[in-house]
Amino acid sequence: MDKKLLAMLACPVCKGELKLTEDRSELICYQDAMAFPIREGIPVMLSSEARTLSTDERLDKH
Repeated sequence: MDKKLLAMLACPVCKGELKLTEDRSELICYQDAMAFPIREGIPVMLSSEARTLSTDERLDKH
């Protein structure tokens, strides 16, 4: 994912910062404990498509 695009994106729920996972498959919002998928290079920024982070993931904020 392009770094410029990532810098422009914000969590659709809280408008907070998103972090790209190491495998580049999700955008993480630690504030809301949500992971938004990236499909075919396109971030899916719908809360209904996001998964909830596990407790371990919430504590591991790289």
